Amino acid sequence: MSASPGLRAPGVARRLASGLYELLIVSAVILIATFPFIALFGDATTGWRRHLLQAWVLFVVGAYLVGFWTRGGQTLAMKTWRIKLVRDDGGVIGPGRALHRYFLALLGLAAAGLGFAWAFFDRDRQFLHDRLAGTALVPVETLRGS
Repeated sequence: MSASPGLRAPGVARRLASGLYELLIVSAVILIATFPFIALFGDATTGWRRHLLQAWVLFVVGAYLVGFWTRGGQTLAMKTWRIKLVRDDGGVIGPGRALHRYFLALLGLAAAGLGFAWAFFDRDRQFLHDRLAGTALVPVETLRGS
């Protein structure tokens, strides 16, 4: 799968800045989501509660990302840095594709970040999870009607 002509990836510095900003936002989302979990289940540092908390955090982060990606193609950090997620043909992302991208990104992160390092070698500078999910990150100003 290849991005349409004219869909160039944002620069590395811009994506890194957006990613760091996203990390701050997601950290706050995780902190807020953890409060009701701890109130319901108590200490979650060991055993089954720890695994349940990890699953809850993955669900909440996924809901945040997939929700924003499917409603406008941008998370809060992506809006700030004027980056948009589109299909590799420039179209709008649907829930299935967004969820697919999320799980592929988790795998790329779990593999020592190799899915993200892929962008340094990709001809369109896209991440591996974008390449496999049929999505592309693009600067907002390159899209028509923006």
